Amino acid sequence: SQSAKQVAPKLRYLSAWFCPYAHRATIALEHHAGRVSYEWVEALGWEQRKDENNITGTGKEWWYHWKADELTRSNPSGLVPTLIPLDEEGKPNEEKSVYESLITIDYIDALANADEKQRLVPSDPYLAAKCRYWADKVNRECCSPYYGVLVRKDEEERMENFNKLVSGLKAFSREIEKNGDGTTFLGGDRLSNTDISLMPWAFRYYIFEHYRGDEYAIPYDEPELAAYKVWFDNVFAIESVKRTLPDKVRYLEHIGKYADSSARSKVANAVRRGVSAHEIEDDK
Repeated sequence: SQSAKQVAPKLRYLSAWFCPYAHRATIALEHHAGRVSYEWVEALGWEQRKDENNITGTGKEWWYHWKADELTRSNPSGLVPTLIPLDEEGKPNEEKSVYESLITIDYIDALANADEKQRLVPSDPYLAAKCRYWADKVNRECCSPYYGVLVRKDEEERMENFNKLVSGLKAFSREIEKNGDGTTFLGGDRLSNTDISLMPWAFRYYIFEHYRGDEYAIPYDEPELAAYKVWFDNVFAIESVKRTLPDKVRYLEHIGKYADSSARSKVANAVRRGVSAHEIEDDK
């Protein structure tokens, strides 16, 4: 663990309040509050432009408003989250920037140098490998289909993505049942990178019913999701997690751009073409 004399590493955190990929880094940073310090920079945003040809049927079009110069300099893809270490004088070292959301969790955890129970990536090699495997699995199966439900226009394709997502949640639910008390992926209220991989989307699933109808509600009362429901209720009651959650009404309004097909981001365009969102991790 860090000694009392050790100064907490400082980071410049290029983020976007609405982005669930960036939300992963935020949860990791708040989990390690006191062990790692950071300054938040809202590094991208939106502007509304008229849809001259009424492509969307809404009379409007959405485009990226801006990406901060700092973001495009420090990350060749211009994606959030991006972490930039600060030197002792508080000067950012953009040449050492770190990005890709699952990698930022590992990076923050390594910087924090916490006691074992507070580590997000276990020191045990087997548990570390298991957590990384499941972090990637839920990313592909429970996070990427989220955009398919929202963006795809064909009802059959939407439901196919929803069913894939629910199937992924059931696999996750079975796994946490095997791990002990089910409060977190590893049990014993210990948060891990696997939990954080899923949490930003788990929090956001509420938008499905609003934009796609009751048949797209997560079936929490199904026995196969009982362990997932215990997990859900527990992780979102953690104080450091609660500090990171976006306002639900504000996010619901934001994500409407995807639901009415007026969003023109890399991920929205890719999902419309049939590419999985996890293949284009961008500022969602």
